[in-house]
Amino acid sequence: MSNEAIIDVEYEQPACPTQHAWARVPVEPGPKQRAELMERIKRLLKERNAVMVSHYYVHPDLQDLAIATGGIVSDSLEMARFGRDHPATTLVVSGVRFMGETAKILSPEKTVLMPDLDANCSLDLGCPIDEFSAFCDAHPDRTVVVYANTSAAVKARADWLVTSSCALDIVRALKDKGHKILWAPDKHLGGYIQRETGADMLMWNGSCIVHDEFKAFELAALKQEHPKAKVLVHPESPADVIALADAVGSTSAILKAAKELDAPAFIVATDKGMMHMLRQQNPGKVFIEAPTAGNSATCKSCAHCPWMAMNGLAGVAQVLEKGLNQIHVDPGLIPRARLPIDRMLAFTAAHKSGQDAGALVPNIGAA
Repeated sequence: MSNEAIIDVEYEQPACPTQHAWARVPVEPGPKQRAELMERIKRLLKERNAVMVSHYYVHPDLQDLAIATGGIVSDSLEMARFGRDHPATTLVVSGVRFMGETAKILSPEKTVLMPDLDANCSLDLGCPIDEFSAFCDAHPDRTVVVYANTSAAVKARADWLVTSSCALDIVRALKDKGHKILWAPDKHLGGYIQRETGADMLMWNGSCIVHDEFKAFELAALKQEHPKAKVLVHPESPADVIALADAVGSTSAILKAAKELDAPAFIVATDKGMMHMLRQQNPGKVFIEAPTAGNSATCKSCAHCPWMAMNGLAGVAQVLEKGLNQIHVDPGLIPRARLPIDRMLAFTAAHKSGQDAGALVPNIGAA
């Protein structure tokens, strides 16, 4: 059998109700209302012993306010680590639901709030636990590795959790110890990992509705228009888009590449929410959204997650004032769901400090 195989699981893909998400995107506040909301949230964070944890893809206001109030703007790996280690008793997670669930799994004693509990993820929606469990049961000889963009129940079925910033290192270490991998849910990220590591992987057939839309033909044409620009690509993108990249990696890796690569301009294939931090950290450099050739005649790039767009200042203020939109995870799931997350965090901490992270892997590793 080929090392790389995608299993097309027979079930009806749940519709991703993006039209409902776009309908719930908050109205942009005017300058006066925006300033008032900012001050209100700052006061409420202090009163509630709360901290903001924001993803790179949410509205710039939520990124700036998180940093200004001692919170964090990061990828899902650092969001999880930060929320666990911060002394605040309440975490306000601006992102999508699996990020709030991960925070609750790691900090069950803390209150975890989100601006909108219906802010979902197509990868999470496309990997229902019953079908995924059947997939795992059919391949008991494989180590189950799942992406962070999954439900608490799917995490509880996994041996390892990964994010795009650590997936290559963890899968490579597993491969070196002789593990065969069952991977879910993103087929593009899984394919990238398989090509880079040579691991024996069976893959769930999922994709991100944003990254799946990037088009190699349009990207090649845009490169010709900007010959001095470097191309930065998130590995949830299709293989032919990744093939055009000068750098491939997680949101954190994209930020690092933008700082370090000697180029006046960059074409960026990830959610356009990322542009805010890229421009803030790299004044004088030009950042161009990679083309998705969107469905409307006026849209060359529609690269923004509608569920990320549901997060807004008014929502943050409301949940802090009223205690609404708490994330709850079945207490019976938490110990098992935490296991693969703790393995990932232990592995990445060891790797970062120069220790032999691969030593955590034999017999699935240390928790």
